[in-house]
Amino acid sequence: MSGRHNGRPTLEEVAALAGVGRGTVSRVINGSPRVSEQARDAVARAVAELGYVPNQAARALAGSRTDAVALVIPETEARLFAEPYFLDLIRGVSAELAEADKQLLLTLVRTEPERARFEQYLATQRVDGVLLASVHGDDPLPDRIRELGLPVVMNGRRSEAEPVAYVDSDNIGAGRAAVAHLVGRGRSRIATISGPLDMYVARARLGGYRAGLAEAGLVPDESLVAHGDFTEDGGRLAMRELLERSPGLDAVFAASDVMAAGARGVLREAGRRVPEDVALVGVDDSAVARLMDPPLTSVRQPIEEMGRTMTRLLLQKIAEKTEKTEKTEKTGKAEKAAEPSWAGSAAGPGEEPRRVLPTELIVRDSS
Repeated sequence: MSGRHNGRPTLEEVAALAGVGRGTVSRVINGSPRVSEQARDAVARAVAELGYVPNQAARALAGSRTDAVALVIPETEARLFAEPYFLDLIRGVSAELAEADKQLLLTLVRTEPERARFEQYLATQRVDGVLLASVHGDDPLPDRIRELGLPVVMNGRRSEAEPVAYVDSDNIGAGRAAVAHLVGRGRSRIATISGPLDMYVARARLGGYRAGLAEAGLVPDESLVAHGDFTEDGGRLAMRELLERSPGLDAVFAASDVMAAGARGVLREAGRRVPEDVALVGVDDSAVARLMDPPLTSVRQPIEEMGRTMTRLLLQKIAEKTEKTEKTEKTGKAEKAAEPSWAGSAAGPGEEPRRVLPTELIVRDSS
């Protein structure tokens, strides 16, 4: 058979040479995780021997595949390019999609009309799946995407009981680690600048801060809590508020490096030395932390790895949806979905996958 077929090799020829079914060849080519190593090797040898090249257009038509994934960030262009977090996240997503030979569609959804237009775009099945970042608690978009039948994975979550698949970092642990470090440095009037409380990430870091105080035996004081918005200006405003209310504070845990940078500027204007008078800790361990004067102690979250992990989960969901569709088309009836490959690890049977990645305190000269 090898070298004697006429014209372009077909999927059926690859299957015959490999000694497997047409569906198995399709799953191997589409990157499905549920293929045995033996079958994968057999298909790879047959593909190489026949010189088979998958027809991307035919694959897209046959499986309703576009080989494109949307990454949705509900922020302005200014915030996107000013915030190192988003750039690191995009880097991780882009790298993983490139390895899977998928196209990345980056979309900013900032207003209700833009959200409605994006939902209409998704309804035309122009992408295979959606990644969501920086989602606020009342955002209906994750649920609407699921209603459209598209695989979706979020970066972070809207609440503790998030029903949609997500990848997050240990935000509660981040707050606890920051406070424990500051207490270990002899600080007792520890303030915090939280993010917007309609975001779970902000509530979790604030909860970690409060848990850290309790573990250290410190009495919580709401005058030491100010709310920001994850921007540098928000950090400045919150720091001014804290100094007015509690001038005797001796440490600040800011829920992001960018807000810590804003707080650092206000402390300098007020004549407060860092760390001698006020110790300062941020979150993200971004370039902002390393370039500050003095360099900022920060809780590192693996942002790029979060981007990669959420992309891998989405690709798994896309492959499993494609496989289910092919089975349905072949048998002419819907079949019960096989147990997801992630069941029993981060999610139980029938549940959406979720991952929480660890954080790490990086100590520098600001504390």
